Parts: sequence; structure tokens; C-alpha cells
Amino acid sequence: MHSKQFIKKYLNELLAVVHKTNHINLDRLIDRVKRVKSDKGRIFFLGVGGSAANCSHAVNDFRKIAKIECYTPSDNVSELTANTNDEGWDIVFLNWLKINNLKKKDLIFIFSVGGGNKKYNVSVNLISAIDYAIKEKCDVACIVGKKDGYAAKKSKFPILLPDTKTKAFLTPFAESYQAIIWHLIVTHPKIQKNKTKW
Repeated sequence: MHSKQFIKKYLNELLAVVHKTNHINLDRLIDRVKRVKSDKGRIFFLGVGGSAANCSHAVNDFRKIAKIECYTPSDNVSELTANTNDEGWDIVFLNWLKINNLKKKDLIFIFSVGGGNKKYNVSVNLISAIDYAIKEKCDVACIVGKKDGYAAKKSKFPILLPDTKTKAFLTPFAESYQAIIWHLIVTHPKIQKNKTKW
């Protein structure tokens, strides 16, 4: 495919995905985030790979712009790798949530492309964290690329990437979509508390 054709195809498909966003689910999630703030709860962002980097960025924005207490395990690489080394990757997020004394008024927020899959042993750390949150009666939200993943099935507040025409675009679209949605949330008039610099 010619370079200009690829650029046009990529951007047109991305715009189509954004336009198909489920507004009702998004509005429900915004109200839940607002309740976290009013209840003095916390948001714990969980993700791996590129989604982990997005979690770190989201923590910054939710704290600085929305003034909501938030954390992600990927912000402390020493703790994350020490616990992974000593306890195993599969339960590293679960144990991190236990150390943070997860409460019902908190919110678990999953960023993931696939959302975890028990059968294929993918993102098991997200799966164990989701199960623990549900056991503790803590709501789970997610922004994910696959509707058949564990996060999409178990989340009370799922935001699903609308179907993409091109399978190869799933990962870049899902990780881009995370940023689009969390930026929308923190700048929503129900959520935003501080103005951005520019």
C-alpha cells in the first residue's frame, strides 16, 4: 500500500472508531468517577506494556486536573519488579492492591488491549486484580480493545473500542483510544477541577 493511502486509511478508520463510542457507557463512567471524588475514594490504574505507560500519564491527569487521588504500580519500578521477582507476575497487581488497602469506595481502572484471557494465560495479573476487586466489592472500569476479554466481561463500567475494520490496527487504536477517553473524562465539566496550562 502506498504511504499516503495507508495514512488516509489509518486516520479514517480511527475517526470512525471514535465516532462509534458508546456515549451512554461513557456518561455512566464519568458519574462513577465523580462519585469516587465525592466519596474521597481512590482510582487504581492497572495496565501492562503501552497501557502501563498510559496508566502513568492518566494518574498525572486525574491528580492534577481532576484532583482525584490516583496511583498505578508501574510508577514504582523498584516495588513492581521486587514483588514480581519474589511473588510472581500473575499476582503482582493483586498484592499491590492489598498493600493499598483497597476499599469499596475506590475504583479499579484497567487499560488493556485484550483485557486478559484465562484460557490463553494472557494478562493474568489483570485477571487476578479484577477478581480481587470484585471480591472486595470495589467497582471495576476499563478501556479495552476486545469485547471478549476478561476485563470487558467483568467490568461494571466498560468502555470498549468499537470494532476496527483492519485487524492490524487493534493495538495502536486501543492504546490511542485509552488516551482519548481519559482526556475526555478529566476535561469533562463534571470532573475537571483545575484548568490546563494551555
